[in-house]
Amino acid sequence: MALSLGWRVFAPFPMSHCGVSLKAMRSSGLALSPWGRCPWRGTGSFSDPEMKAFLEENTEVTNRGSLTPEIQLRLLTPRCKFWWERADLWPHSNPYWAIYWPGGQALSRYLLDNPDVVRGKSVLDLGSGCGATAIAAKMSGASRILANDIDPIAGMAITLNCELNQLNPLPILTKNILDLEPDKWDLVVLGDMFYDEDLADGLYQWLKNCFWTHRTRVLIGDPGRPQFSGHSIQHQLRKVVEYSLPEPTRRENNGLTTSTVWDFQP
Repeated sequence: MALSLGWRVFAPFPMSHCGVSLKAMRSSGLALSPWGRCPWRGTGSFSDPEMKAFLEENTEVTNRGSLTPEIQLRLLTPRCKFWWERADLWPHSNPYWAIYWPGGQALSRYLLDNPDVVRGKSVLDLGSGCGATAIAAKMSGASRILANDIDPIAGMAITLNCELNQLNPLPILTKNILDLEPDKWDLVVLGDMFYDEDLADGLYQWLKNCFWTHRTRVLIGDPGRPQFSGHSIQHQLRKVVEYSLPEPTRRENNGLTTSTVWDFQP
């Protein structure tokens, strides 16, 4: 195992150089970032024209290669310059929001196929990233949605992705919500968040608090990362649905083949 100094990838193969392209980060499928304690080199408000122009110039609008062709997203793809550039040339925080991770794909597909899960309900999308699952909840009729991500640039990306899908901008909170007492939500959704053992433990306690305080339903999307499949939370999960991942997503996530939605029942 090696930890790169570029995108800070927890890679299942050795790296010989200190900067690694986004291609390598994406293919590992196991991003390692201390969520909630992540330093960033640049920030931007959700309406910052300069940041908006930067994201539009350096991402591609796509709906291909995922479980949800109904949703268009601005992502980093092989047609983007920074897919291939050394990571240290990227001027902002690690762009985890620019990848449509497989756990989020599964959650979004499930909400689109089962709108009754969210229709008329309040939904928190924890670690929202590109905002796809929050967008899927909105498309499926959720009455109140909060997209939460610690990176302000993710907030801008979520706003742009709402526009792409003809939706009004969603409320966005760019704080570590695990430091806050859980608000009352009908449903909390989170995908691809169990990538670090310490973070997994913190999430586990916070989600239990949500459940026992407000009877909040919790749905988790994960493609089978070891930090999730080996965590004690497994004893309190019910499998809801498992999806076969499209071939492009498999290639970009180190050969992972499926992604599952789990119902957390502590």
